[in-house]
Amino acid sequence: MEMVPSASAQIIKALKEPSRDKKKLRNIKYSEIIISDEIADIAWQIYHQSLARGVSGNIKEILETSQSVSCNVNGRHTHDIMDDINSGAVKCPAS
Repeated sequence: MEMVPSASAQIIKALKEPSRDKKKLRNIKYSEIIISDEIADIAWQIYHQSLARGVSGNIKEILETSQSVSCNVNGRHTHDIMDDINSGAVKCPAS
C-alpha cells in the first residue's frame, strides 16, 4: 500500500510554503506562481487516483485545484491555460 498526498497538498508543497496551523489561520491566499513543469509532475503522481481519461484531463484537474488554492501558473490564470489545452495551442505529454 502506498500513500499519495492529495493534489492540493502537493500544490502547496510546490509553492514552498511553510506549514501552518489550519485551525488558527483561515482563508489563506497564495499569490505565488507555480511552474508548468511542476503541474505536469503533480499530474503524473495523481494519475492513478484520477477519473480522467487521459493526461490532458488530469492536468486540467490539477489546474482546477491550483485555482481553488488561488495561485497562478507561469503568471497566467488557470482558465486561460485550460482554454489553450482545449484549443490545442498547448500540447500535453503523451500517456
